Amino acid sequence: MPPRVGRVKTGFFVLEAMNSFGTVYYAYYLFFFMNKEFGFGNKANLALAALYGGIYTISSWLGGRVAPSLGYFNALKLGFGTMAAALLVGSHVGSASGQIVVMAATVMGMCLTWPTLEALISEGEPLRNLPRMVGIYNVVWSGTGALAYFTGGAMLEKLGERSMFYVPATLFIIQVVITFWLQARVRAGEAAPGSVAEASPKPESFDEPLNPRPIARAKMFQRMAWLANPFAYIAINTLIAVMPGLADKMKLSTMTAGFCCSVWCFARVAAFLWLWKWEGWHYRFRWLLAAYVGLLVTFTTILLAPNLAVLVVTQIVLGGALGLIYYSSLFYSMDASETKSAHGGIHEAAIGLGNFLGPGLGAASLHFFPQSPNSGSIAVSALLAAGLAGLVAIRKL
Repeated sequence: MPPRVGRVKTGFFVLEAMNSFGTVYYAYYLFFFMNKEFGFGNKANLALAALYGGIYTISSWLGGRVAPSLGYFNALKLGFGTMAAALLVGSHVGSASGQIVVMAATVMGMCLTWPTLEALISEGEPLRNLPRMVGIYNVVWSGTGALAYFTGGAMLEKLGERSMFYVPATLFIIQVVITFWLQARVRAGEAAPGSVAEASPKPESFDEPLNPRPIARAKMFQRMAWLANPFAYIAINTLIAVMPGLADKMKLSTMTAGFCCSVWCFARVAAFLWLWKWEGWHYRFRWLLAAYVGLLVTFTTILLAPNLAVLVVTQIVLGGALGLIYYSSLFYSMDASETKSAHGGIHEAAIGLGNFLGPGLGAASLHFFPQSPNSGSIAVSALLAAGLAGLVAIRKL
Protein backbone atom coordinates (compact mmCIF):
# COMPACT_ATOMS: atom_id res chain seq x y z
CA MET A 1 0.00 0.00 0.00
CA PRO A 2 1.42 3.42 -0.90
CA PRO A 3 2.32 5.49 2.20
CA ARG A 4 -0.23 8.21 1.44
CA VAL A 5 -3.04 5.68 1.09
CA GLY A 6 -1.94 4.17 4.40
CA ARG A 7 -2.26 7.55 6.14
CA VAL A 8 -5.83 7.97 4.94
CA LYS A 9 -6.76 4.45 5.97
CA THR A 10 -5.33 5.11 9.43
CA GLY A 11 -7.90 7.89 9.65
CA PHE A 12 -10.66 5.39 8.92
CA PHE A 13 -9.46 3.22 11.80
CA VAL A 14 -9.59 6.28 14.08
CA LEU A 15 -13.20 6.84 13.02
CA GLU A 16 -13.94 3.18 13.62
CA ALA A 17 -12.50 3.28 17.15
CA MET A 18 -14.50 6.36 18.12
CA ASN A 19 -17.64 4.96 16.53
CA SER A 20 -17.35 1.71 18.45
CA PHE A 21 -16.80 3.41 21.80
CA GLY A 22 -19.70 5.80 21.31
CA THR A 23 -22.24 3.32 19.98
CA VAL A 24 -21.42 0.64 22.57
CA TYR A 25 -21.61 3.06 25.49
CA TYR A 26 -25.05 4.20 24.37
CA ALA A 27 -26.51 0.91 23.12
CA TYR A 28 -25.30 -1.40 25.90
CA TYR A 29 -26.23 0.91 28.78
CA LEU A 30 -29.55 1.97 27.27
CA PHE A 31 -31.08 -1.06 28.99
CA PHE A 32 -29.68 -0.08 32.39
CA PHE A 33 -31.01 3.43 31.80
CA MET A 34 -34.49 2.22 30.84
CA ASN A 35 -34.50 -0.14 33.82
CA LYS A 36 -33.68 2.60 36.29
CA GLU A 37 -35.60 5.51 34.77
CA PHE A 38 -38.76 3.76 33.59
CA GLY A 39 -38.79 0.41 35.40
CA PHE A 40 -38.13 -1.74 32.34
CA GLY A 41 -37.77 -5.39 33.39
CA ASN A 42 -36.45 -8.29 31.33
CA LYS A 43 -39.54 -8.54 29.11
CA ALA A 44 -39.66 -4.81 28.30
CA ASN A 45 -35.92 -4.61 27.70
CA LEU A 46 -36.03 -7.67 25.45
CA ALA A 47 -38.84 -6.10 23.44
CA LEU A 48 -36.80 -2.89 23.18
CA ALA A 49 -33.77 -4.87 22.03
CA ALA A 50 -35.90 -6.63 19.40
CA LEU A 51 -37.09 -3.27 18.07
CA TYR A 52 -33.49 -2.08 17.98
CA GLY A 53 -32.54 -5.18 15.99
CA GLY A 54 -35.41 -4.85 13.54
CA ILE A 55 -34.51 -1.25 12.73
CA TYR A 56 -30.83 -2.18 12.47
CA THR A 57 -31.57 -4.99 10.00
CA ILE A 58 -33.48 -2.85 7.52
CA SER A 59 -31.28 0.23 7.92
CA SER A 60 -28.00 -1.69 7.50
CA TRP A 61 -29.20 -3.40 4.33
CA LEU A 62 -30.25 -0.04 2.91
CA GLY A 63 -27.13 1.73 4.22
CA GLY A 64 -24.80 -0.65 2.39
CA ARG A 65 -26.56 0.19 -0.87
CA VAL A 66 -27.15 3.89 -0.38
CA ALA A 67 -23.59 4.72 0.72
CA PRO A 68 -21.98 4.41 -2.75
CA SER A 69 -24.58 6.67 -4.37
CA LEU A 70 -24.29 9.26 -1.60
CA GLY A 71 -20.52 9.04 -1.60
CA TYR A 72 -18.76 7.28 1.23
CA PHE A 73 -17.68 10.46 2.99
CA ASN A 74 -21.14 11.99 2.69
CA ALA A 75 -22.66 8.80 4.10
CA LEU A 76 -20.33 8.97 7.10
CA LYS A 77 -21.08 12.63 7.75
CA LEU A 78 -24.82 12.01 7.55
CA GLY A 79 -24.57 8.98 9.82
CA PHE A 80 -22.39 10.61 12.48
CA GLY A 81 -24.44 13.81 12.36
CA THR A 82 -27.74 11.96 12.73
CA MET A 83 -26.49 10.07 15.77
CA ALA A 84 -25.12 13.21 17.40
CA ALA A 85 -28.36 15.13 16.88
CA ALA A 86 -30.54 12.26 18.11
CA LEU A 87 -28.54 11.79 21.32
CA LEU A 88 -28.42 15.51 22.09
CA VAL A 89 -32.21 15.53 21.85
CA GLY A 90 -32.36 12.32 23.88
CA SER A 91 -30.47 13.93 26.75
CA HIS A 92 -33.52 16.15 27.34
CA VAL A 93 -36.30 13.58 26.74
CA GLY A 94 -38.12 12.46 29.86
CA SER A 95 -40.49 9.77 28.56
CA ALA A 96 -39.99 6.12 27.65
CA SER A 97 -41.73 6.57 24.28
CA GLY A 98 -39.51 9.55 23.50
CA GLN A 99 -36.39 7.55 24.30
CA ILE A 100 -37.56 4.80 21.96
CA VAL A 101 -37.84 7.34 19.13
CA VAL A 102 -34.34 8.62 19.97
CA MET A 103 -33.03 5.06 19.87
CA ALA A 104 -34.61 4.48 16.45
CA ALA A 105 -33.07 7.64 14.99
CA THR A 106 -29.67 6.78 16.46
CA VAL A 107 -29.74 3.28 14.97
CA MET A 108 -30.70 4.60 11.52
CA GLY A 109 -27.75 6.96 11.60
CA MET A 110 -25.42 4.23 12.84
CA CYS A 111 -26.33 2.00 9.90
CA LEU A 112 -24.83 4.47 7.46
CA THR A 113 -21.49 4.23 9.24
CA TRP A 114 -20.55 0.58 9.72
CA PRO A 115 -21.04 -0.73 6.15
CA THR A 116 -19.25 2.37 4.86
CA LEU A 117 -16.26 2.00 7.19
CA GLU A 118 -15.98 -1.69 6.29
CA ALA A 119 -15.95 -0.80 2.60
CA LEU A 120 -13.42 2.02 2.96
CA ILE A 121 -11.03 -0.18 4.91
CA SER A 122 -11.33 -3.10 2.46
CA GLU A 123 -11.57 -1.47 -0.95
CA GLY A 124 -8.45 -1.12 -3.05
CA GLU A 125 -6.66 -3.80 -1.04
CA PRO A 126 -4.88 -6.63 -2.85
CA LEU A 127 -6.09 -10.08 -1.82
CA ARG A 128 -2.85 -10.78 0.04
CA ASN A 129 -3.43 -7.77 2.29
CA LEU A 130 -7.17 -8.17 2.90
CA PRO A 131 -6.81 -10.54 5.91
CA ARG A 132 -4.51 -8.00 7.58
CA MET A 133 -6.95 -5.13 7.08
CA VAL A 134 -9.90 -7.17 8.32
CA GLY A 135 -7.80 -8.24 11.30
CA ILE A 136 -6.94 -4.67 12.27
CA TYR A 137 -10.55 -3.62 11.77
CA ASN A 138 -11.83 -6.35 14.10
CA VAL A 139 -9.28 -5.65 16.83
CA VAL A 140 -9.97 -1.90 16.74
CA TRP A 141 -13.78 -2.00 17.03
CA SER A 142 -13.85 -4.87 19.50
CA GLY A 143 -11.10 -3.38 21.68
CA THR A 144 -12.69 0.05 21.96
CA GLY A 145 -16.13 -1.51 22.37
CA ALA A 146 -14.86 -3.68 25.22
CA LEU A 147 -13.35 -0.61 26.85
CA ALA A 148 -16.69 1.22 26.55
CA TYR A 149 -18.62 -1.66 28.14
CA PHE A 150 -16.01 -2.10 30.90
CA THR A 151 -15.88 1.59 31.85
CA GLY A 152 -19.46 2.49 31.01
CA GLY A 153 -20.92 1.51 34.35
CA ALA A 154 -18.33 3.59 36.18
CA MET A 155 -18.93 6.57 33.86
CA LEU A 156 -22.66 6.39 34.48
CA GLU A 157 -22.09 6.43 38.24
CA LYS A 158 -19.41 9.14 38.23
CA LEU A 159 -20.58 11.39 35.36
CA GLY A 160 -24.32 10.83 35.70
CA GLU A 161 -26.81 8.85 33.65
CA ARG A 162 -27.08 11.54 30.97
CA SER A 163 -23.43 10.96 30.11
CA MET A 164 -24.61 8.06 27.96
CA PHE A 165 -25.97 10.77 25.64
CA TYR A 166 -23.36 13.51 25.95
CA VAL A 167 -20.21 11.37 25.66
CA PRO A 168 -21.20 9.54 22.43
CA ALA A 169 -22.67 12.72 20.91
CA THR A 170 -19.39 14.54 21.48
CA LEU A 171 -17.47 11.70 19.82
CA PHE A 172 -19.81 11.72 16.83
CA ILE A 173 -19.40 15.48 16.35
CA ILE A 174 -15.61 15.04 16.38
CA GLN A 175 -15.99 12.24 13.82
CA VAL A 176 -17.85 14.59 11.47
CA VAL A 177 -14.90 17.00 11.67
CA ILE A 178 -12.38 14.19 11.02
CA THR A 179 -14.43 12.98 8.05
CA PHE A 180 -14.32 16.46 6.46
CA TRP A 181 -10.55 16.47 7.01
CA LEU A 182 -10.07 13.03 5.43
CA GLN A 183 -12.22 13.98 2.48
CA ALA A 184 -10.09 17.07 1.93
CA ARG A 185 -6.92 14.94 2.02
CA VAL A 186 -8.34 12.61 -0.64
CA ARG A 187 -9.37 15.51 -2.84
CA ALA A 188 -5.89 16.99 -2.41
CA GLY A 189 -4.41 13.81 -3.86
CA GLU A 190 -3.18 12.05 -0.73
CA ALA A 191 -4.90 8.83 -1.79
CA ALA A 192 -4.38 7.03 -5.04
CA PRO A 193 -7.35 7.20 -7.43
CA GLY A 194 -9.67 4.26 -6.86
CA SER A 195 -8.14 3.33 -3.49
CA VAL A 196 -10.73 5.27 -1.51
CA ALA A 197 -14.13 5.48 -3.16
CA GLU A 198 -15.80 8.88 -2.77
CA ALA A 199 -18.82 8.16 -4.87
CA SER A 200 -18.98 4.54 -5.90
CA PRO A 201 -16.80 1.44 -5.69
CA LYS A 202 -13.98 1.43 -8.20
CA PRO A 203 -12.02 -1.55 -9.49
CA GLU A 204 -9.11 -2.47 -7.29
CA SER A 205 -6.09 -0.32 -7.95
CA PHE A 206 -3.65 -3.20 -7.71
CA ASP A 207 -3.00 -5.88 -10.29
CA GLU A 208 -4.06 -9.00 -8.46
CA PRO A 209 -5.38 -12.35 -9.68
CA LEU A 210 -8.92 -13.37 -8.87
CA ASN A 211 -9.56 -15.22 -5.62
CA PRO A 212 -7.63 -18.47 -6.06
CA ARG A 213 -10.09 -20.49 -3.95
CA PRO A 214 -12.85 -22.37 -5.78
CA ILE A 215 -15.65 -19.80 -5.91
CA ALA A 216 -18.35 -22.34 -5.03
CA ARG A 217 -16.49 -23.26 -1.83
CA ALA A 218 -15.90 -19.62 -0.96
CA LYS A 219 -19.60 -18.81 -1.43
CA MET A 220 -20.60 -21.81 0.70
CA PHE A 221 -18.49 -20.57 3.62
CA GLN A 222 -19.88 -17.09 3.09
CA ARG A 223 -23.43 -18.46 3.41
CA MET A 224 -22.55 -20.47 6.52
CA ALA A 225 -20.94 -17.46 8.17
CA TRP A 226 -23.90 -15.26 7.25
CA LEU A 227 -26.15 -17.80 8.97
CA ALA A 228 -23.96 -18.23 12.05
CA ASN A 229 -23.37 -14.53 12.71
CA PRO A 230 -27.01 -13.50 13.27
CA PHE A 231 -27.36 -16.42 15.66
CA ALA A 232 -24.30 -15.15 17.51
CA TYR A 233 -26.01 -11.80 17.83
CA ILE A 234 -29.19 -13.52 18.97
CA ALA A 235 -27.12 -14.58 21.96
CA ILE A 236 -25.30 -11.24 22.38
CA ASN A 237 -28.32 -8.97 22.27
CA THR A 238 -30.37 -11.27 24.48
CA LEU A 239 -27.61 -11.28 27.08
CA ILE A 240 -27.15 -7.51 26.92
CA ALA A 241 -30.88 -6.93 27.38
CA VAL A 242 -31.11 -9.17 30.47
CA MET A 243 -27.83 -8.03 32.06
CA PRO A 244 -29.63 -5.52 34.30
CA GLY A 245 -31.76 -8.40 35.59
CA LEU A 246 -28.71 -10.61 36.13
CA ALA A 247 -26.98 -7.75 37.92
CA ASP A 248 -29.98 -7.31 40.21
CA LYS A 249 -30.10 -11.05 40.91
CA MET A 250 -26.43 -11.05 41.91
CA LYS A 251 -26.74 -7.70 43.71
CA LEU A 252 -24.18 -5.93 41.49
CA SER A 253 -24.00 -2.16 41.14
CA THR A 254 -24.01 -0.69 37.63
CA MET A 255 -20.26 -0.11 37.86
CA THR A 256 -19.54 -3.66 39.06
CA ALA A 257 -21.85 -5.07 36.39
CA GLY A 258 -19.84 -3.20 33.77
CA PHE A 259 -16.63 -4.72 35.07
CA CYS A 260 -17.92 -8.28 35.43
CA CYS A 261 -20.26 -8.52 32.45
CA SER A 262 -17.76 -7.22 29.87
CA VAL A 263 -15.37 -10.17 30.19
CA TRP A 264 -16.69 -11.72 26.98
CA CYS A 265 -15.82 -8.52 25.10
CA PHE A 266 -12.15 -8.77 26.08
CA ALA A 267 -12.11 -12.49 25.31
CA ARG A 268 -13.43 -11.64 21.85
CA VAL A 269 -10.60 -9.13 21.35
CA ALA A 270 -8.07 -11.84 22.25
CA ALA A 271 -9.75 -14.19 19.77
CA PHE A 272 -9.57 -11.55 17.03
CA LEU A 273 -5.85 -11.08 17.66
CA TRP A 274 -5.24 -14.82 17.42
CA LEU A 275 -7.38 -15.27 14.30
CA TRP A 276 -5.70 -12.30 12.64
CA LYS A 277 -2.21 -13.75 13.09
CA TRP A 278 -3.13 -17.39 12.44
CA GLU A 279 -4.92 -18.11 9.16
CA GLY A 280 -5.32 -21.86 9.61
CA TRP A 281 -9.02 -21.40 10.35
CA HIS A 282 -9.74 -20.01 6.88
CA TYR A 283 -12.20 -22.26 5.05
CA ARG A 284 -12.09 -24.94 7.78
CA PHE A 285 -15.59 -26.04 8.76
CA ARG A 286 -14.57 -27.68 12.03
CA TRP A 287 -13.51 -24.33 13.49
CA LEU A 288 -16.80 -22.67 12.65
CA LEU A 289 -18.72 -25.67 13.99
CA ALA A 290 -16.75 -25.75 17.26
CA ALA A 291 -17.35 -22.03 17.77
CA TYR A 292 -21.08 -22.42 17.25
CA VAL A 293 -21.36 -25.32 19.69
CA GLY A 294 -19.39 -23.26 22.23
CA LEU A 295 -21.82 -20.37 21.68
CA LEU A 296 -24.84 -22.57 22.35
CA VAL A 297 -23.44 -24.08 25.55
CA THR A 298 -22.09 -20.87 27.08
CA PHE A 299 -25.19 -18.83 26.32
CA THR A 300 -27.40 -21.17 28.32
CA THR A 301 -24.85 -21.41 31.12
CA ILE A 302 -24.58 -17.64 31.52
CA LEU A 303 -28.33 -17.11 31.69
CA LEU A 304 -28.64 -19.78 34.38
CA ALA A 305 -25.37 -18.92 36.17
CA PRO A 306 -25.76 -19.62 39.90
CA ASN A 307 -22.98 -17.25 40.97
CA LEU A 308 -20.56 -14.58 39.78
CA ALA A 309 -17.64 -16.97 39.29
CA VAL A 310 -19.56 -19.09 36.77
CA LEU A 311 -20.77 -15.93 35.01
CA VAL A 312 -17.22 -14.60 34.58
CA VAL A 313 -15.45 -17.84 33.59
CA THR A 314 -18.09 -18.86 31.06
CA GLN A 315 -17.78 -15.49 29.32
CA ILE A 316 -14.19 -16.32 28.37
CA VAL A 317 -15.34 -19.25 26.23
CA LEU A 318 -18.27 -17.23 24.89
CA GLY A 319 -15.95 -14.44 23.74
CA GLY A 320 -13.73 -16.88 21.86
CA ALA A 321 -16.71 -18.43 20.08
CA LEU A 322 -18.18 -15.04 19.18
CA GLY A 323 -14.82 -13.89 17.87
CA LEU A 324 -14.47 -16.70 15.36
CA ILE A 325 -18.08 -16.47 14.18
CA TYR A 326 -17.96 -12.71 13.63
CA TYR A 327 -14.51 -12.84 12.02
CA SER A 328 -15.75 -15.53 9.65
CA SER A 329 -18.74 -13.47 8.57
CA LEU A 330 -16.77 -10.32 7.84
CA PHE A 331 -13.76 -12.08 6.29
CA TYR A 332 -15.81 -14.26 3.96
CA SER A 333 -18.03 -11.28 3.07
CA MET A 334 -15.00 -9.27 1.97
CA ASP A 335 -12.97 -12.19 0.57
CA ALA A 336 -15.68 -13.62 -1.68
CA SER A 337 -17.13 -10.39 -3.03
CA GLU A 338 -16.25 -7.31 -5.03
CA THR A 339 -19.09 -4.98 -3.97
CA LYS A 340 -17.66 -4.24 -0.53
CA SER A 341 -20.24 -1.80 0.81
CA ALA A 342 -23.21 -3.90 -0.33
CA HIS A 343 -21.77 -7.04 1.25
CA GLY A 344 -20.80 -5.04 4.33
CA GLY A 345 -24.46 -4.01 4.51
CA ILE A 346 -25.56 -7.65 4.32
CA HIS A 347 -23.06 -8.54 7.05
CA GLU A 348 -24.45 -5.78 9.29
CA ALA A 349 -28.07 -6.61 8.39
CA ALA A 350 -27.42 -10.20 9.48
CA ILE A 351 -26.25 -8.80 12.83
CA GLY A 352 -29.47 -6.81 13.09
CA LEU A 353 -31.57 -9.88 12.27
CA GLY A 354 -29.96 -11.71 15.17
CA ASN A 355 -30.47 -8.68 17.40
CA PHE A 356 -34.17 -8.83 16.52
CA LEU A 357 -34.90 -12.56 16.66
CA GLY A 358 -33.28 -13.46 19.98
CA PRO A 359 -34.73 -10.71 22.19
CA GLY A 360 -38.05 -10.87 20.32
CA LEU A 361 -38.43 -14.56 21.03
CA GLY A 362 -37.31 -14.06 24.63
CA ALA A 363 -39.85 -11.28 25.19
CA ALA A 364 -42.65 -13.31 23.60
CA SER A 365 -41.83 -16.33 25.76
CA LEU A 366 -41.91 -14.26 28.94
CA HIS A 367 -45.20 -12.71 27.81
CA PHE A 368 -46.99 -15.97 27.07
CA PHE A 369 -45.38 -17.99 29.86
CA PRO A 370 -44.99 -15.48 32.69
CA GLN A 371 -45.11 -18.23 35.29
CA SER A 372 -41.80 -19.60 33.97
CA PRO A 373 -38.96 -17.06 34.42
CA ASN A 374 -36.61 -19.28 32.40
CA SER A 375 -38.95 -19.59 29.42
CA GLY A 376 -37.10 -16.86 27.53
CA SER A 377 -33.70 -18.47 27.91
CA ILE A 378 -35.08 -21.90 26.96
CA ALA A 379 -36.76 -20.51 23.83
CA VAL A 380 -33.64 -18.66 22.67
CA SER A 381 -31.47 -21.73 23.37
CA ALA A 382 -33.83 -23.78 21.18
CA LEU A 383 -33.50 -21.18 18.43
CA LEU A 384 -29.70 -21.39 18.65
CA ALA A 385 -29.95 -25.18 18.33
CA ALA A 386 -32.00 -24.71 15.15
CA GLY A 387 -29.22 -22.51 13.82
CA LEU A 388 -26.72 -25.30 14.42
CA ALA A 389 -28.87 -27.64 12.34
CA GLY A 390 -29.01 -25.04 9.56
CA LEU A 391 -25.22 -24.67 9.59
CA VAL A 392 -24.75 -28.41 9.13
CA ALA A 393 -27.40 -28.47 6.38
CA ILE A 394 -25.61 -25.80 4.34
CA ARG A 395 -22.36 -27.73 4.70
CA LYS A 396 -23.99 -30.86 3.27
CA LEU A 397 -25.59 -29.14 0.28
